[in-house]
Amino acid sequence: MAVSKVYFTDFRTTSGGMGMPDKLKKLIRRAGIDQIDMDGKFVAVKMHFGELGNVAFLRPNYARAVVDVVKSLGGKPFLTDCNTLYPGSRKNALEHLYCAWQNGFSPLSVDCPILIADGLKGTDDISVPVEGGEYIKEAKIGRAIMDADIFISLSHFKGHENTGFGGAIKNIGMGCGSRAGKKDQHNNGIPKVDEAMCRGCKRCLRECANDGLVFNEETRKMRVDPAHCVGCGRCIGGCNFDAISFVDNAANKILNRRMAEYTKAVVTGRPHFHISLVMDISPNCDCHSENDAPILPDVGMFASFDPLALDQACVDACLKNQPLPGSQLTDQMARPDFHDHHDHFENSTPESEWKSCLEHAEKIGLGSRQYELIKI
Repeated sequence: MAVSKVYFTDFRTTSGGMGMPDKLKKLIRRAGIDQIDMDGKFVAVKMHFGELGNVAFLRPNYARAVVDVVKSLGGKPFLTDCNTLYPGSRKNALEHLYCAWQNGFSPLSVDCPILIADGLKGTDDISVPVEGGEYIKEAKIGRAIMDADIFISLSHFKGHENTGFGGAIKNIGMGCGSRAGKKDQHNNGIPKVDEAMCRGCKRCLRECANDGLVFNEETRKMRVDPAHCVGCGRCIGGCNFDAISFVDNAANKILNRRMAEYTKAVVTGRPHFHISLVMDISPNCDCHSENDAPILPDVGMFASFDPLALDQACVDACLKNQPLPGSQLTDQMARPDFHDHHDHFENSTPESEWKSCLEHAEKIGLGSRQYELIKI
């Protein structure tokens, strides 16, 4: 397996010296982003805008730095993400944009448009073949992401309650999936309707193309017909009252492998480049409406053309650091029944697992786990 190059810079600065956004610009130029022909091309910059109430997500300043470099190379950038599968403040494009704006992301702050890639209700996707896919043959990706000529991921590297950590592969594979795509990765079953939340408005019924929903005229409530429901998740986007959700989640190793295959679908066949900032390393995903104290110290900024090597370099750097006191990680380590996994992320959330993702990503040819770390 070829050795990939991963570039790194820390968060140290000197008085009157270069600030973090400028350090990021320098990093990605040294990592070779200038080698991509961006002149006149649409460039999707995929990131996570953070759930309302969460403040661990990446600041807009870092997105602006990437946008500035893309524009200097003649590209036409836009920030993007896809709607969520779960009910929350990003489950449709309108709420998603309001959430992004409240968290500081706007055309004024980042100097480019913000597009929700899978449309108003998370249904605007395109089926993309997965070369060598064992679990996913066709990935359902937000259309705007696939319409872009060039793909860049800008990821907040942190812990995750299911996948161990969330890095480039999580940001790309799960993040670029439409609502149906996220269902492909996360779930094995069909949704359910919470009758206490159902208003009987029938909006969800208009989204179902498979006769998977049945309305009870007596109770004025909707229910799922398992004989016809295909589990596409489109009804979730049609419900404005959070009455529909999935419950049958895939096991973590299966989720990880599906996520790697979705990532390959996104990046195959076009120029791509990846950036991860290892900072504010919260124990859970930025999809949470809160964030706990960081479990590890800030590490630095990483960049590479290889998303797999990037994730491997970031997790290796984290595992070399010491846990921060007063965090979920040190709380777990202080438990009388604590079992040391010799892994900060598994020690923080013992039910999580990340190695299967990177192993499968290498198996299907997404990239290499072998890397050369170049410090600047």
